[in-house]
Amino acid sequence: MKVKNILISQNAPVDFAKSPYAELTKKYSVNIDFYKFFKFEAISSAEFRQSKVNILNHTAIIFSSQVAIDYFFQLAQDMRIEIPETMKYFCPTENIAHYLQRYIQFRKRKIFFPKNNTPAGIFELFSKNTELSYLIPCSSESQGSKYAEYFEENGISYSNAVVFKSIPAEVSNDIDITKYDMLVFFSPVGVQSLKKNFPFFKQNENIAIGALGAAVTQALEMEGFTVNVKAPTKEAPSITSAIDLFLKDNATKRR
Repeated sequence: MKVKNILISQNAPVDFAKSPYAELTKKYSVNIDFYKFFKFEAISSAEFRQSKVNILNHTAIIFSSQVAIDYFFQLAQDMRIEIPETMKYFCPTENIAHYLQRYIQFRKRKIFFPKNNTPAGIFELFSKNTELSYLIPCSSESQGSKYAEYFEENGISYSNAVVFKSIPAEVSNDIDITKYDMLVFFSPVGVQSLKKNFPFFKQNENIAIGALGAAVTQALEMEGFTVNVKAPTKEAPSITSAIDLFLKDNATKRR
Protein backbone atom coordinates (compact mmCIF):
# COMPACT_ATOMS: atom_id res chain seq x y z
CA MET A 1 0.00 0.00 0.00
CA LYS A 2 1.39 3.38 -1.03
CA VAL A 3 -0.29 6.52 0.26
CA LYS A 4 -0.10 9.77 -1.68
CA ASN A 5 -3.50 11.45 -1.23
CA ILE A 6 -5.24 11.66 2.16
CA LEU A 7 -8.80 12.81 2.85
CA ILE A 8 -9.50 14.23 6.32
CA SER A 9 -13.25 14.30 6.93
CA GLN A 10 -13.38 17.56 8.87
CA ASN A 11 -12.44 21.21 8.45
CA ALA A 12 -8.83 22.21 7.96
CA PRO A 13 -6.98 23.65 10.98
CA VAL A 14 -7.25 27.42 11.29
CA ASP A 15 -3.49 27.73 10.84
CA PHE A 16 -2.59 24.76 8.67
CA ALA A 17 1.07 25.76 8.33
CA LYS A 18 1.57 25.33 12.09
CA SER A 19 -0.44 22.14 12.38
CA PRO A 20 0.83 18.53 12.58
CA TYR A 21 -0.81 17.94 9.19
CA ALA A 22 1.59 20.40 7.57
CA GLU A 23 4.49 18.45 9.03
CA LEU A 24 3.13 15.25 7.49
CA THR A 25 2.94 16.84 4.03
CA LYS A 26 6.56 17.93 4.28
CA LYS A 27 7.86 14.72 5.82
CA TYR A 28 6.19 12.30 3.41
CA SER A 29 5.33 14.44 0.35
CA VAL A 30 1.65 13.56 0.70
CA ASN A 31 -1.34 15.65 -0.32
CA ILE A 32 -3.95 16.24 2.40
CA ASP A 33 -7.43 17.54 1.63
CA PHE A 34 -10.04 18.54 4.21
CA TYR A 35 -13.79 18.15 3.70
CA LYS A 36 -16.28 18.34 6.54
CA PHE A 37 -18.49 15.25 6.24
CA PHE A 38 -21.08 16.45 8.74
CA LYS A 39 -22.99 19.56 9.73
CA PHE A 40 -24.73 20.72 12.88
CA GLU A 41 -28.44 21.12 13.44
CA ALA A 42 -30.23 22.61 16.42
CA ILE A 43 -32.30 20.52 18.82
CA SER A 44 -35.87 21.84 18.92
CA SER A 45 -37.49 23.03 22.13
CA ALA A 46 -39.83 20.05 22.02
CA GLU A 47 -36.94 17.61 21.65
CA PHE A 48 -35.08 19.23 24.53
CA ARG A 49 -38.11 19.05 26.82
CA GLN A 50 -38.27 15.31 26.24
CA SER A 51 -34.84 14.99 27.86
CA LYS A 52 -36.32 16.22 31.17
CA VAL A 53 -33.24 18.40 31.79
CA ASN A 54 -33.99 21.59 33.70
CA ILE A 55 -31.38 24.21 32.89
CA LEU A 56 -32.21 26.34 35.92
CA ASN A 57 -31.59 23.45 38.32
CA HIS A 58 -27.86 23.92 37.70
CA THR A 59 -25.41 26.44 39.10
CA ALA A 60 -22.66 26.13 36.48
CA ILE A 61 -22.37 25.50 32.75
CA ILE A 62 -19.43 23.93 30.90
CA PHE A 63 -18.85 25.08 27.33
CA SER A 64 -16.35 22.97 25.35
CA SER A 65 -16.77 24.78 22.04
CA GLN A 66 -18.11 27.91 20.39
CA VAL A 67 -20.68 25.73 18.64
CA ALA A 68 -22.07 24.57 21.99
CA ILE A 69 -22.32 28.19 23.14
CA ASP A 70 -24.26 29.25 20.03
CA TYR A 71 -26.76 26.42 20.18
CA PHE A 72 -27.25 26.64 23.95
CA PHE A 73 -28.17 30.32 23.96
CA GLN A 74 -30.32 29.86 20.87
CA LEU A 75 -32.23 27.13 22.70
CA ALA A 76 -32.54 29.21 25.87
CA GLN A 77 -33.97 32.07 23.82
CA ASP A 78 -36.42 29.77 22.04
CA MET A 79 -37.58 28.42 25.39
CA ARG A 80 -37.66 31.91 26.93
CA ILE A 81 -35.30 30.87 29.71
CA GLU A 82 -33.46 33.70 31.41
CA ILE A 83 -30.09 32.54 32.69
CA PRO A 84 -29.54 33.95 36.22
CA GLU A 85 -26.74 36.39 37.02
CA THR A 86 -25.40 33.89 39.57
CA MET A 87 -24.61 31.23 36.93
CA LYS A 88 -20.95 30.26 36.67
CA TYR A 89 -19.24 29.25 33.43
CA PHE A 90 -16.31 26.90 32.83
CA CYS A 91 -14.37 26.71 29.55
CA PRO A 92 -11.31 24.62 28.61
CA THR A 93 -9.61 27.54 26.81
CA GLU A 94 -9.44 31.30 27.07
CA ASN A 95 -10.67 31.71 23.49
CA ILE A 96 -13.91 29.88 24.26
CA ALA A 97 -14.33 31.91 27.44
CA HIS A 98 -13.99 35.19 25.54
CA TYR A 99 -16.47 33.98 22.92
CA LEU A 100 -19.09 34.03 25.68
CA GLN A 101 -19.05 37.83 25.48
CA ARG A 102 -21.34 37.51 22.47
CA TYR A 103 -24.09 36.42 24.84
CA ILE A 104 -23.28 37.67 28.32
CA GLN A 105 -21.58 40.66 29.90
CA PHE A 106 -18.18 39.32 30.80
CA ARG A 107 -17.67 41.52 33.86
CA LYS A 108 -20.91 40.52 35.53
CA ARG A 109 -20.44 36.77 35.35
CA LYS A 110 -18.01 34.38 36.91
CA ILE A 111 -16.16 32.73 34.06
CA PHE A 112 -13.42 30.18 34.69
CA PHE A 113 -10.77 28.85 32.31
CA PRO A 114 -7.32 27.31 32.89
CA LYS A 115 -4.59 29.91 32.56
CA ASN A 116 -2.23 27.44 30.87
CA ASN A 117 -4.86 26.12 28.39
CA THR A 118 -3.88 22.52 29.17
CA PRO A 119 -6.46 19.67 29.22
CA ALA A 120 -5.68 19.00 32.89
CA GLY A 121 -6.34 22.61 33.80
CA ILE A 122 -10.11 22.44 33.51
CA PHE A 123 -10.25 19.44 35.85
CA GLU A 124 -8.24 21.37 38.44
CA LEU A 125 -10.93 24.06 38.30
CA PHE A 126 -13.63 21.45 38.82
CA SER A 127 -11.77 20.12 41.87
CA LYS A 128 -11.99 23.57 43.44
CA ASN A 129 -15.71 23.86 42.76
CA THR A 130 -17.13 20.47 43.67
CA GLU A 131 -20.21 21.96 45.32
CA LEU A 132 -21.63 23.18 42.02
CA SER A 133 -24.19 21.38 39.88
CA TYR A 134 -22.85 21.37 36.32
CA LEU A 135 -24.74 21.47 33.03
CA ILE A 136 -22.85 20.27 29.93
CA PRO A 137 -24.34 21.51 26.63
CA CYS A 138 -23.21 19.00 24.03
CA SER A 139 -24.01 17.23 20.78
CA SER A 140 -26.08 14.08 20.45
CA GLU A 141 -22.84 12.21 19.77
CA SER A 142 -20.56 13.43 22.51
CA GLN A 143 -23.08 13.39 25.40
CA GLY A 144 -20.54 15.26 27.53
CA SER A 145 -18.41 12.12 27.80
CA LYS A 146 -15.18 14.10 28.24
CA TYR A 147 -16.18 15.13 31.77
CA ALA A 148 -18.76 12.53 32.83
CA GLU A 149 -16.26 9.97 34.11
CA TYR A 150 -14.47 12.56 36.24
CA PHE A 151 -17.70 13.85 37.78
CA GLU A 152 -18.97 10.37 38.54
CA GLU A 153 -15.70 9.31 40.14
CA ASN A 154 -15.68 12.41 42.34
CA GLY A 155 -19.37 12.51 43.22
CA ILE A 156 -19.99 15.83 41.49
CA SER A 157 -23.51 16.64 40.31
CA TYR A 158 -23.90 17.11 36.56
CA SER A 159 -26.32 16.73 33.64
CA ASN A 160 -25.73 16.43 29.92
CA ALA A 161 -27.84 18.77 27.81
CA VAL A 162 -28.00 17.81 24.15
CA VAL A 163 -28.50 21.15 22.37
CA PHE A 164 -27.41 20.22 18.85
CA LYS A 165 -26.87 17.17 16.69
CA SER A 166 -24.53 16.15 13.91
CA ILE A 167 -26.01 15.02 10.60
CA PRO A 168 -24.36 13.92 7.33
CA ALA A 169 -23.43 16.74 4.97
CA GLU A 170 -23.87 16.67 1.19
CA VAL A 171 -20.32 16.36 -0.18
CA SER A 172 -20.69 13.98 -3.13
CA ASN A 173 -20.46 16.81 -5.67
CA ASP A 174 -17.30 18.24 -4.12
CA ILE A 175 -15.16 15.14 -3.74
CA ASP A 176 -13.69 12.58 -6.10
CA ILE A 177 -13.53 9.76 -3.58
CA THR A 178 -11.57 7.54 -5.97
CA LYS A 179 -8.62 9.94 -5.75
CA TYR A 180 -7.69 9.03 -2.18
CA ASP A 181 -5.44 6.33 -0.78
CA MET A 182 -6.42 7.11 2.82
CA LEU A 183 -9.67 8.31 4.43
CA VAL A 184 -9.73 9.48 8.05
CA PHE A 185 -12.88 9.73 10.18
CA PHE A 186 -13.65 11.49 13.45
CA SER A 187 -17.25 10.60 14.25
CA PRO A 188 -19.82 7.90 13.49
CA VAL A 189 -21.78 10.55 11.59
CA GLY A 190 -18.81 10.92 9.26
CA VAL A 191 -19.07 7.21 8.52
CA GLN A 192 -22.80 7.60 7.85
CA SER A 193 -21.98 10.46 5.51
CA LEU A 194 -19.53 8.29 3.57
CA LYS A 195 -22.22 5.67 3.04
CA LYS A 196 -24.85 8.26 2.10
CA ASN A 197 -22.69 10.26 -0.30
CA PHE A 198 -20.74 7.38 -1.82
CA PRO A 199 -22.96 4.28 -1.55
CA PHE A 200 -20.84 2.35 -4.04
CA PHE A 201 -17.52 3.06 -2.33
CA LYS A 202 -15.53 -0.09 -1.62
CA GLN A 203 -12.31 -0.36 0.31
CA ASN A 204 -9.62 -2.40 -1.41
CA GLU A 205 -6.07 -3.37 -0.50
CA ASN A 206 -4.79 -0.01 -1.77
CA ILE A 207 -7.02 2.14 0.45
CA ALA A 208 -6.27 2.76 4.13
CA ILE A 209 -8.86 3.99 6.60
CA GLY A 210 -8.15 5.84 9.83
CA ALA A 211 -10.36 6.41 12.88
CA LEU A 212 -10.17 8.62 15.94
CA GLY A 213 -11.88 6.95 18.87
CA ALA A 214 -13.41 3.58 19.63
CA ALA A 215 -16.92 4.60 18.55
CA VAL A 216 -15.67 5.58 15.08
CA THR A 217 -13.67 2.37 14.75
CA GLN A 218 -16.75 0.37 15.68
CA ALA A 219 -18.94 2.27 13.20
CA LEU A 220 -16.46 1.60 10.37
CA GLU A 221 -16.06 -2.07 11.21
CA MET A 222 -19.83 -2.54 11.38
CA GLU A 223 -19.97 -1.26 7.81
CA GLY A 224 -17.40 -3.85 6.79
CA PHE A 225 -14.35 -1.58 6.57
CA THR A 226 -10.88 -2.45 7.81
CA VAL A 227 -9.41 0.23 10.06
CA ASN A 228 -5.69 0.51 9.37
CA VAL A 229 -4.94 3.59 11.48
CA LYS A 230 -6.33 3.94 15.01
CA ALA A 231 -5.99 6.60 17.70
CA PRO A 232 -5.62 7.18 20.52
CA THR A 233 -3.25 4.37 21.45
CA LYS A 234 -0.21 4.16 23.71
CA GLU A 235 2.05 4.59 20.69
CA ALA A 236 -0.13 7.21 18.99
CA PRO A 237 -2.09 9.49 21.34
CA SER A 238 -3.34 11.64 18.44
CA ILE A 239 -4.66 10.85 14.98
CA THR A 240 -1.79 12.75 13.34
CA SER A 241 0.80 10.70 15.25
CA ALA A 242 -1.04 7.52 14.20
CA ILE A 243 -0.98 8.65 10.55
CA ASP A 244 2.72 9.44 10.93
CA LEU A 245 3.48 5.92 12.13
CA PHE A 246 1.50 4.43 9.26
CA LEU A 247 3.17 6.61 6.63
CA LYS A 248 6.62 5.52 7.73
CA ASP A 249 5.93 2.24 5.94
CA ASN A 250 3.30 3.27 3.43
CA ALA A 251 4.07 6.71 2.01
CA THR A 252 5.19 6.98 -1.63
CA LYS A 253 8.06 9.22 -0.57
CA ARG A 254 9.89 9.92 2.67
CA ARG A 255 12.24 12.78 3.41
